[in-house]
Amino acid sequence: LHVLRNRPKLAENYTEDTWLKLRDAVGAIQNSTSIKYNLEELYQAVENLCSYKVSPTLYKQLRQVCEDHVQLTESLDNLSFLKRMNRCWQDHCRQTIMIRSIFLFLDRTYVLQNSLLPSIWDTGLELFRTHIVSDSGVQKRTVDGILEQIELERNGETIDRSLLRSLLGMLSDLQVYRDSFEERFLIETNRLYAAEGQRLMQERDVPEYLHHVARRLEEENDRIMSYLDQSTQKPLINCVEKQLLGEHMTAILQKGLGTLLDENRVTELTLLYLLFSKVKGGLPTLLQFWRDYIKSFGGEIVCTPEKDKDMVQDLLDFKDKMDNVAQSCFARNEGFINAMKEAFETFINKRPNKPHVITLRAGNKEATEEELERILDKIMIIFRFIHGKDVFEAFYKKDLAKRLLVGKSASVDAEKSMLSKLKHECGAAFTSKLEGMFKDMELSKDIMIQFKQYIQNQSEPSNIELTVNILTMGYWPSYTPMEVHLPPEVSIFMFGCCSSDYLGKKELQVSLFQTLVLLMFNEGEEFSMEEIRTATGIEEGELRRTLQSLACGKARVLNKNPRGKDVEDGDRFNFNNDFKHKLFRIKINQIQMKETVEEQVSTTERVFQDRQYQIDAAVVRIMKMRKTLSHNLLVSELYNQLKFPVKPGDLKKRIESLIDRDYMERDKETPNQYHYVA
Repeated sequence: LHVLRNRPKLAENYTEDTWLKLRDAVGAIQNSTSIKYNLEELYQAVENLCSYKVSPTLYKQLRQVCEDHVQLTESLDNLSFLKRMNRCWQDHCRQTIMIRSIFLFLDRTYVLQNSLLPSIWDTGLELFRTHIVSDSGVQKRTVDGILEQIELERNGETIDRSLLRSLLGMLSDLQVYRDSFEERFLIETNRLYAAEGQRLMQERDVPEYLHHVARRLEEENDRIMSYLDQSTQKPLINCVEKQLLGEHMTAILQKGLGTLLDENRVTELTLLYLLFSKVKGGLPTLLQFWRDYIKSFGGEIVCTPEKDKDMVQDLLDFKDKMDNVAQSCFARNEGFINAMKEAFETFINKRPNKPHVITLRAGNKEATEEELERILDKIMIIFRFIHGKDVFEAFYKKDLAKRLLVGKSASVDAEKSMLSKLKHECGAAFTSKLEGMFKDMELSKDIMIQFKQYIQNQSEPSNIELTVNILTMGYWPSYTPMEVHLPPEVSIFMFGCCSSDYLGKKELQVSLFQTLVLLMFNEGEEFSMEEIRTATGIEEGELRRTLQSLACGKARVLNKNPRGKDVEDGDRFNFNNDFKHKLFRIKINQIQMKETVEEQVSTTERVFQDRQYQIDAAVVRIMKMRKTLSHNLLVSELYNQLKFPVKPGDLKKRIESLIDRDYMERDKETPNQYHYVA
């Protein structure tokens, strides 16, 4: 409609005809019938009335006409009622827009100049809110119907989303959305998901439950996008997360985290982290369970003696698995990575006297140098978690000695690479004796080359091939001396031997003890174990292992009567004349003595004795430099210098010992103060 200027003014004696004409037009609009008059003519009539100062009367009469018209006839069922309500609202909006266009001049002059008066559009909203929506019965039926439709949709049924979008938009436009709908909607939602969470936690396993929660959150977000007001998003999603996740965090983790980690369910673990990150306190709770799981699982690996054989590989595999979970599933969260390190450090030190064996035996010879290097890098990660590195060094030296002496190492280069890594991690003092062991092996190799050349230059060179290793006592673990009876054909060569070859139809590569036993059968057909022990002088335990290797292994040079895997008292042995083997040179492996409890205790005691010397030296060194220190400051300095775990009580004992030996003394007035004695 256009505002037409210079229109003739209404005569002084205008009648009610003009208002009647406008009222008829408004009635036609409200009743959806045709308007008898031209819209331009109606607009001009409003302008003329306003020019004659009758705007207040015109505004009041227009409001009354609209108010008289607003009404709603209820229908029978909720859905029909919602549709009727929606039609009523749509009609009302359309009618109000049309009426406003006719009375636009009134709206832009009189109404605009009176700030307390609502505009024609706002008047229409106010009348609809007052006479329809604010009616308790109408409002209840409207909200009940909307909630019913939403519940049907949540149960999987298809509903008319456009109808809900229009009705909820109506409540929002009328500014009653929050009070009339949202509060009840959130209460019903809270009730629904509280019951659903309780039921499904009982019925479903954790992976299914997590996927259900994710689906529910997706559905609710879709409702917000489709027909709910954006203001509802935060409280609605918080409600779903609280009832389906927040109330069941501990139960979910207790019931399923271990299984998810055991089975490496990457998809579900990723979803678990994502969902718990949405809930208050979710990630701290997940982190605690994650830490406890690692401690429990890793502790079982370390503290189960039956798993000692595969312990290192199991730890490496477990570390790889947990690293992958932290990286792929837990978004590289620094808190989770630190918790994993803390957990590993805790469980690896659960058995402080347990030898942390690093395996580089012959079984790994199939691995390439690159693969071995990667394994060593992983091992160093495990090594960093160990508190008692001196205990590790003692047991590692003992196992390395066995590998070097019996040739069971996968790669000498790999062994040296490991030493290099240990040296870089702990310093030269930590690896000095280990490096000395390699020097001994290389020196022994050179000496044996010279020895073989010497034997070959003799007038009657021997047919027995002899290998000897010369060891520096300070570098190698201490072994119990063992006196044996050497036959003449061996004693002329012996100055401490490790292995020799026995020549015949087959060439046997055997140890000294195996050689002594086999040579007996040049003098007789059959011997008992006691007779062999008396003749050779070999210690009983070592003799049983030697006879077991010769009579019970793959290459059975001797026959044992009665048959069996173990050597028992009373067993008798004879030479196997029917011995056959596809190879000419046969190496008969000596059965290695398993590490006994006594040996572990002995090694640990030696380490603890060394620790006492280190503590004493550290105390004297500190006191010599400081001259006077309080007990607390001295202990603090010791903790900074010592590289192994130590208890305060042990430190106190060493301090008392040094006082008794006059290295230091207590202050006469302050007993908690110490003075260095020069």
